[in-house]
Amino acid sequence: MIREGRDGTPLRLLPWTRPDGAPCYLSTDKPDSRLSRLADRLEADLLDSAEFVLTEGRTLLADAATEAGELRFAGAQLAAALADTLRIAASRGARLPGA
Repeated sequence: MIREGRDGTPLRLLPWTRPDGAPCYLSTDKPDSRLSRLADRLEADLLDSAEFVLTEGRTLLADAATEAGELRFAGAQLAAALADTLRIAASRGARLPGA
């Protein structure tokens, strides 16, 4: 679902949430605004982190000696990285022309 501001312009889903877990949105028609650039940098950092977590997670999963606690931790990190990635995909998808 694409949210719209009072003027009808689409709101950008930001890569962070409020303290209560609710989503944060940005209302701007300037993709190069200060807050937009901050969100872009955080998205890039989160995607880099997700790539690292995936690489390390695969290594742990491939090792038969990996202990259950390590697997649970890796699973939690993979789930968090996936949640971040899905939020970024939803935000970017909503900003595509004709979305």
